[in-house]
Amino acid sequence: MLLCCEYYTGESSVTVKIEADSNDITEHPQDDKTRPYLCTVCDKQFMKKHHLNEHKQIHTEEKLYSCTQCEKHFTTQRYLSEHMNVHSGKYECTECGKCFKNNSDLTVHSRSHSGEKPFECTVCSKRFTTSREVVTHSRTHRGEKPYKCDECGKAFSQSGSLNRHMRVHAGMVYSCTQCGKRYSNQSYLSTHMNVHSSKYECTECGKCFRNNHMLTRHKRSHSGEKPFECTVCGKQFTTRGDLARHSRIHSAEKPFKCFECDKVFSESIQLKIHMRVHTGDKPYKCSLCNKSFTLQTHKHRVHSNRRPYECRHCGKLFKSSRDLQCHVRTHTGAKPHSCRHCSERFTWPDQLKSHLLKSHNEGTWFTCYICEKKFTHSGHLKVHILHHVDVRPYACNECPKCFCAAAELKRHQSVHSDFKPFCCGLCGKDFKYERNVSPHLKRCSERLGFSGLERC
Repeated sequence: MLLCCEYYTGESSVTVKIEADSNDITEHPQDDKTRPYLCTVCDKQFMKKHHLNEHKQIHTEEKLYSCTQCEKHFTTQRYLSEHMNVHSGKYECTECGKCFKNNSDLTVHSRSHSGEKPFECTVCSKRFTTSREVVTHSRTHRGEKPYKCDECGKAFSQSGSLNRHMRVHAGMVYSCTQCGKRYSNQSYLSTHMNVHSSKYECTECGKCFRNNHMLTRHKRSHSGEKPFECTVCGKQFTTRGDLARHSRIHSAEKPFKCFECDKVFSESIQLKIHMRVHTGDKPYKCSLCNKSFTLQTHKHRVHSNRRPYECRHCGKLFKSSRDLQCHVRTHTGAKPHSCRHCSERFTWPDQLKSHLLKSHNEGTWFTCYICEKKFTHSGHLKVHILHHVDVRPYACNECPKCFCAAAELKRHQSVHSDFKPFCCGLCGKDFKYERNVSPHLKRCSERLGFSGLERC
């Protein structure tokens, strides 16, 4: 049986699908009660005054009630009594023997054994074990971060993340004595310490991990196991998350939407990085030039000359594995991006986007307000408009020429260089421009007596 529940998150409501057996459903009266008691520290609201008083002790850090068995401390007698259930075994998991403080925590834990995830996101169909997880997850689709730090303005999607962040301002940090890493929470430090012990150690290479989940995933790098297979192209992956991200290449699905400009993304991390355009946040400062950036790649791409990734087809070197991966497609002709409406396949995601617009009228055209010319990408429109207004912000440092786009400047700079990155595979002649290779290859193959030779 499928239920739909609506959760209110402060600014908007989130609909969540819940799978449940009809025998397990208990009707509860709708809770319309107001919460008149407000915490002046974190704005959390309560229906009863004594609940507010209990809550306030969290902020004062007064933990007067101690457990005699494990020396943990609690702010109220009720929290201590609940904790004692862990030692009594009142709520014990029959699968692994782990004990919990209440039945609710035991129920959630039992799903880790059964694999049950009854809560489904209505946007991307990702499933979760608790309703709280799906409400928090839903904010990644909207880029919503309702919890803001009054000290530095940094925003968070969860109140817990804000509370942990505030510890940094208060100087309440927990440092690892072995490597110096710092954490805002004692439990995070405790989990990290497993890296320095042999609790979760790989028997193949000796590497240690924070938890068993990360160890299990790592072991697949030794065994070569890839249990998650794409139903479209048959490609296999080591994690379910990698498969989900890959699947969006075929579907062109982009479930993560910016609430500022309506731009959409296929991954939540892409939306997170994009939001820095609106907030102006540049968290990465280069130690070499003191410039600040939204991404961490600047130092590697600009200040480093290392190119450790070599193409096995032509020997060309690249700074990143992603650049190499994209380049290899020019040799193999791989077309991993497929249209969900027809049988067409494409090498690049931009080609698929253009195809969907032109052939299936799916997506949004970007129209020039001056000449009404249409573009499939907003970036192309921006460069086009610069040509109209004759704004050329990219200047060549070798000559007086200026350009509207960085790509135009890069193409021009080869005029001042003797570097010839393109080579004929038959006679070894080098070329500055890729466009000159094809005509030469045709003449060269005819001269050397190769018939029907095509450039790969």
